[in-house]
Amino acid sequence: MSENRDPRDMRRRNLTVMVSLVGLVFGMIGLSFASVPLYNLFCKVTGFGGTTQVAEGPAGEILDRTVKVRFNADVNGALPWGFRPDTHEMEVRIGESAITSYRATNHSDQPIVGMATYNVTPDKAGIYFNKIQCFCFDEQRLEPGQTVDMPVYFFVDPAMADDPKLDDVSTITLSYTFFRAHDDPGLVSKAGPNPNAVN
Repeated sequence: MSENRDPRDMRRRNLTVMVSLVGLVFGMIGLSFASVPLYNLFCKVTGFGGTTQVAEGPAGEILDRTVKVRFNADVNGALPWGFRPDTHEMEVRIGESAITSYRATNHSDQPIVGMATYNVTPDKAGIYFNKIQCFCFDEQRLEPGQTVDMPVYFFVDPAMADDPKLDDVSTITLSYTFFRAHDDPGLVSKAGPNPNAVN
């Protein structure tokens, strides 16, 4: 025996389902926009993927343990710049502030704004690698043919010595890759590496 369903109940149920689905769609859209800044925040807080930290000033405590820091430079193929570290490696005491410099040259006949992405390897050292000043914090504009020296002021956090997972780390590599500013690195990376970059 079939039940008689009230058409108003069916409309109410359909409306509830429709509102729920619309809410779900808008929620998913909101999460997609929030995911990039949330991921970036997560990386900065945890050092995930070799993301370095930003410090207001020197560590204060300097340990006897040393670590070798290597410097790497790459340029996306869509950016006609030369880019290289002035020093390929240095040995620093943990907690000791150190400064190095990178040199960039615009080989084009027009001004270009570049932005550097960065990380360290091994990834697990990212949370302990602190930059006080760095050209990578801001976009860099180079005029045609201009060459600039860009300093990096950094230290390795003394807390690294208390982390047993980093007992085996004696070398940290700091890597930068320059892209044209406002371009998506994922899109322009298809152009390949720039032969003017020096590691």
